[in-house]
Amino acid sequence: MLASIIENSKKIVIKIGSNTLANADGSINKEFLNALSDQVAGLIGNGKQIVLVSSGARIAGVATIGKWMRKADMHYKQALCAIGQVELMDAYRKVFAAHQIHVGQMLLTRDDFLDGSRTLNIRNTLFTLLDEGVVPIINENDTVSVEEIKIGDNDTLAALTTNLWNADLLILFSDIDGLYNRNPNEHHDATLIEEVEDIDQLLTTVEVGDTSDFGTGGIATKLEAAKKVNSYGIPMILANGKKERILDRLLSGTERATVFLPGHSTTGKEQIKTSPK
Repeated sequence: MLASIIENSKKIVIKIGSNTLANADGSINKEFLNALSDQVAGLIGNGKQIVLVSSGARIAGVATIGKWMRKADMHYKQALCAIGQVELMDAYRKVFAAHQIHVGQMLLTRDDFLDGSRTLNIRNTLFTLLDEGVVPIINENDTVSVEEIKIGDNDTLAALTTNLWNADLLILFSDIDGLYNRNPNEHHDATLIEEVEDIDQLLTTVEVGDTSDFGTGGIATKLEAAKKVNSYGIPMILANGKKERILDRLLSGTERATVFLPGHSTTGKEQIKTSPK
């Protein structure tokens, strides 16, 4: 099923989490980015349009200016994001340039999705970049959005982007294989749930764990993202981005993951102000 969903999707949003992007020391995983750009280039060559929603600005800032890594002050956190965003985009620029693909940066806030004029501008910019073969890379504008740093919401940002763009599929990369009925790091008998149609019902039977080390979101934000896109009739795949060439493996049907299919769950619908495509 995973392979057919990806194969039949032309417009795909891929969200890359901090734990997927970072090495153990917080530096950017260049091998992962090289492999990602190669796989995305392959998808584009097959006629697909790809939008990336990427975390990682703050950890890239920590890796660049290590002396600030223990600073808890919000101003330092925002400054780290400002520094790290440059490093992050430069890393993306280099790996995609090897495939003669340009990238474009879009830094957004939640308010941008609630204002009709801004929403239209976002859509127009996305369509223009994609029509010209440029890969948009979207991140939260952490230097001005204090709440984003505190709660970590790029899963939601990816979902909002998916709905706004009328994408066919959202893929969330994390450091786990998908959704389990309980934390697999603590319970050896945890079972991977490969297909979900009713998230509300699911929440009565699974354990929602804590946040990850580098990221500020956890499985709860991923479930909320799934609810948001499902409510617009869009499926979402949660997969382990740390696995080698994960996109190729999903497309070939050789990798397991969790797919959230539009079904009974209708909660979580966002009040996005948008214009018809």
